[in-house]
Amino acid sequence: MISKLNLEDILFLDIETVPETKAFLDLDTDKQGLWEAKSKYQRKDEFTAEEFYPRAGIWAEFGKIICISVGYFNMDGDMRTYRVTSFHGDEVNILKDFKNLVISHFSHSKHLLCAHNGKEFDFPYIARRMIIHGIALPYKLNLFGKKPWEVPHLDTLELWKFGDYKTYTSLKLLTHVLGIPSPKDDIDGSEVYHVYYEENDIDRIVSYCEKDTIAVAQVLLRLRGDTLLHDSEIKHI
Repeated sequence: MISKLNLEDILFLDIETVPETKAFLDLDTDKQGLWEAKSKYQRKDEFTAEEFYPRAGIWAEFGKIICISVGYFNMDGDMRTYRVTSFHGDEVNILKDFKNLVISHFSHSKHLLCAHNGKEFDFPYIARRMIIHGIALPYKLNLFGKKPWEVPHLDTLELWKFGDYKTYTSLKLLTHVLGIPSPKDDIDGSEVYHVYYEENDIDRIVSYCEKDTIAVAQVLLRLRGDTLLHDSEIKHI
């Protein structure tokens, strides 16, 4: 049962991604053709491949990770602290730093990774980008040969579905209905491309990513029936 999980054994995370280059024409001609074919179904006849390119960040083959924010609980009796930190900068360094954290502090069988829609997006995206860069996967991301109940991942979207796979509930909607402060009080995912490539404001993106990481932890607390985190319990490191 979710209420029996030890909060200190969970690494909460969120990632932010953008297209690998600022503009479609910055891709080599082979990659341009591959993007045109890949995006054809989604864009239909409404957009050209070039017009649709700012959305390329949602595909690991055409995007890159610009920030991974993580959060974890420290429990001391009845006192709890939720610590949040972020990795940003060069993607290879982001991935290696994240991997080192997982290996050094969250590699035991009891440890879990948790994200909202993580099983469909965050976890496979990180794994694919590691493979693309020749980085060996940490055990927590290497799912080959694992049975479903052996996968060390928690997904707050999946938990909220309660077996209903017909609908998608965004983190913004879920925090609203659960009475959790919205993580989307500044920007949302659709604006990350512009903030990164046009405004060059990575700090704003990091702040947004960390708010999502906090929100995921808050959702899990509500699903467990626990009290929500107060601002005084959240530490940015």
